[in-house]
Amino acid sequence: MDSIPDQSGRLAVVTGANSGIGYVTARELARRGAHVVLACRSHERGRAAVERLRTEVPGAHAELRPLDLADSKSIRGFAESWSHDRLDLLVNNAGVAMVPFSRTVDGFESQFGINHLGTFALTGLLMPHLLAAAHPRVVTVSSEGQRFARFDMTNLNAERRYRAAFAYVQSKRANLYFAMELQRRADSAGLRLRSMAVAPGLTRSNVLTGGANGARGRVYGILTRLLLRIAFSPTADGARTSLYASTTPGLPGGSYVAPDGLFQLRGEPVLRGRERAIQDSATARQLWVLSERLTGVRYCLPAEPPSRR
Repeated sequence: MDSIPDQSGRLAVVTGANSGIGYVTARELARRGAHVVLACRSHERGRAAVERLRTEVPGAHAELRPLDLADSKSIRGFAESWSHDRLDLLVNNAGVAMVPFSRTVDGFESQFGINHLGTFALTGLLMPHLLAAAHPRVVTVSSEGQRFARFDMTNLNAERRYRAAFAYVQSKRANLYFAMELQRRADSAGLRLRSMAVAPGLTRSNVLTGGANGARGRVYGILTRLLLRIAFSPTADGARTSLYASTTPGLPGGSYVAPDGLFQLRGEPVLRGRERAIQDSATARQLWVLSERLTGVRYCLPAEPPSRR
């Protein structure tokens, strides 16, 4: 993290920034001079995170704004209340992992609804502010687990059987499809926007123990915390890929940043270009159309390159 360049003058939003990778990402951006908006579902936890950040980084420019990716009204409210003149960086970090079956306020299966549809809607609604920036960048946190997804367009919303792990890796594959398709469309429109995806590797956070997973019981909590301590890397290590994608000068749009270790589980950030989802533009385009229909959010970006005469 010592290699992060100066971020003074950049305005960034980090979703799910009250803890884990999101908090470390927000803190390190602020440490390098960025003005950081912590977008958090819980006002209480978000306020505590801002206070902690300001203690750890004296003089930090940080603010809290409410955002619940499980509720389209909250997402639209966040975008409509944006009061800055632009947005330089959006880090789509917030998400849930392998939670018991539930549906969002809008009726979507929670992992697909929050991890993908919420992210898709937020990015689209913030697009005018991103395009007002000189060099806008969108970083979407996927997962190394996306490599194991059997992406089923007919069961994205738990139309049939629900399996928590299957739904999770499928939603993370959707994150990667989204990031790559956003870059294709930005390129087609001749925009300077750069969209990229990252995988953090196995990282200690409360994503497996907090939120809906907190109701799984005492035994689940003890065993999961033990697993996190033994097999997972410190939170700061998991934030490396997000920070690399967010701050590395000249990093091309459409990049996928993951750890360089075995199975992408840990290590230093590197670019990986051999993932199937990166090249699968047909599925990505199909998912994009479905996402616009489900969320009601349409991006003002062309789907195909303009014809040349």
